[in-house]
Amino acid sequence: MRNLDLTPLYRSAIGFDRLATLIDSASRNDQPAFPPYNVELLSENEYRISMAVAGFSLDELQINSEEGSLTISGNKTEEQETHHYLYQGIAARNFERRFQLADHMKVVNAKMENGLLHVYLIREVPEAMKSRSIPIDQ
Repeated sequence: MRNLDLTPLYRSAIGFDRLATLIDSASRNDQPAFPPYNVELLSENEYRISMAVAGFSLDELQINSEEGSLTISGNKTEEQETHHYLYQGIAARNFERRFQLADHMKVVNAKMENGLLHVYLIREVPEAMKSRSIPIDQ
């Protein structure tokens, strides 16, 4: 694995410390592969995360969004009866998946459909930060 030297960035850019941290954490693939998920671009400022959560009920799933981070977790309740499986291929284990959100990203909705949890996000850039044309006086 190559190391990425961000020293030139620090010489000419101020306040990008968070970017270096994000690049460093992205290069370390320490998140488990369960459950599988997709990230879709729906429009210029709309996104959807679809996560395969077959076997989980709505009560066993939790979505939290705070300070640029989205956490989706599932906690299976203990089954009262024991099963005698000949083969068990459906994972029924707890999970926690974290996503780093860009500035001005907001979770707007979540729904469950056909064993998939869909989380909808939108980027809302404040009016003060949007590009605008400045008239020139004569």
